[in-house]
Amino acid sequence: MNYQNLFVNIEDQILFITINREAKLNALNKSTLEEIAQVLNSNVDNKEVLGVLITGAGSKAFVAGADISEFSNYSIEEGKKLAAIGQDSVFNLIENYPKPVIAAVNGFALGGGLELAMSAHMRVASDNARLGLPEVTLGLIPGYGGTQRLPRLIGKGKAIEMIVTADMIDAKQAESLGLVNYVVAQDELINKCKEIFSKIVQRSPTAIKAAIKAVNAYSSADGFDVEIQSFGECFGTEDFKEGVDAFLNKRKPNFKGN
Repeated sequence: MNYQNLFVNIEDQILFITINREAKLNALNKSTLEEIAQVLNSNVDNKEVLGVLITGAGSKAFVAGADISEFSNYSIEEGKKLAAIGQDSVFNLIENYPKPVIAAVNGFALGGGLELAMSAHMRVASDNARLGLPEVTLGLIPGYGGTQRLPRLIGKGKAIEMIVTADMIDAKQAESLGLVNYVVAQDELINKCKEIFSKIVQRSPTAIKAAIKAVNAYSSADGFDVEIQSFGECFGTEDFKEGVDAFLNKRKPNFKGN
C-alpha cells in the first residue's frame, strides 16, 4: 500500500514506520495518524513482523508536534472527539500493540510527538533530541495521553513541572529521568534499535505478547477519561483562541486566564 505521509518497509522481521513530513518537522496531522493506524492494524497478525520501529524523516525532528492549523477553530465537543479518537486509534493502539514498539527519537519530540514516543514500549534518543510538552503555551493541555504516561515514566512532580512550564529537556536529562532507555549519537540511532530488536526476535512472540499485556495492566484507564474531558474543555477558552492565533501569526501570546 502507498502512503502519503509515511515510508514503510519490513527488514529483518522489523516493521519500520518513518513519518515522512520532513518539511513540516514531521508534525502529526489527521491523515498521518490514520496512516499510522492502518499500518499497525494491517500488520498485527503478520507473522513476518516481530517488532515495530517508529521514527521521523530527516535529522531535525522525530515529530515536532501536532498540526495546529487543523484544529484551531474546534469547539469543546470537537476537541474531546479529537483526543478520544486519536488516543483510541493510535496512541493506545501502540501502547497495547502485541509486538514491541520502539520509538527512535531523532531530534525534536514535542507535544503529540513526545506523546507518540511515550506510547511506544521503549525509546532510544539521538544525542540532539529535545523533548517536551508545550501545550500550555497554546492554552491547551496534552490530549494524547501525555498527562498520564509522562508521570508514569518520570514521576508526578517532574511531569507536572514539564507540563506547566512547557520546558524542553535534552536527551541526557531524559535518560536520567527514565524517559528514554538509551542516548546514542544520531548516526547510531537506528543501529541501536536494531541491536535491541536482534534480541527480541530471538524470544517467544507469544511470551512477549503476554508480557506486554501484563506490564500494561498495572495502570487504570480512568485518567485518560479525565484528560479527554479536560482537553476538550480547553477548546472553549479564550486562552486557547489567543494561543493558537499567536502561534499562527508568529507573535507572543497574551493569556488572560479565561
